[in-house]
Amino acid sequence: MKKTILLLLVLIISTMSFAKNPRWNKFDDGMKLAKQSGKKILVDVYTDWCSWCKTMDAKTYSDKNVVDYLEKNFVIIKLNAEAKEIITYSGHQISPADFAQGMSLTGYPSTVFLKSNGEAITMLPGYIEPGKFIHMLRFIAENHYEKKKFPDYLQEKGIKP
Repeated sequence: MKKTILLLLVLIISTMSFAKNPRWNKFDDGMKLAKQSGKKILVDVYTDWCSWCKTMDAKTYSDKNVVDYLEKNFVIIKLNAEAKEIITYSGHQISPADFAQGMSLTGYPSTVFLKSNGEAITMLPGYIEPGKFIHMLRFIAENHYEKKKFPDYLQEKGIKP
């Protein structure tokens, strides 16, 4: 009986999919890493009180496909827009709130994409579900944004917006 229960537990645990969380960088560390690696940067700008930010963490940033793609193709940074720290961006010491304002963020969460040198690519406001987010990641990582608009990219790939 004990062997049966033990076997059942092993089977249950082995079939469970555990959420995988990305390894986030602090802002200044991530900027240095991107410069060294040449990878593009994703900055997740959030606040502690934002429920959609928590949903983005729980659903999108814990999705295995999203996490795997992020880790291979981006340097990822998590930035609390209300933190009292000082960050360095484009050679200037600023607050996270100043960074958010400079990127024209109007709400949270917001996802900012930067080139490895810190130059802005684009910003996505709000929560984005994992299935749609992975397409945006590919659009940015593979440089499609340089030649076409995102809806055209989706249409070309046969993906419904």
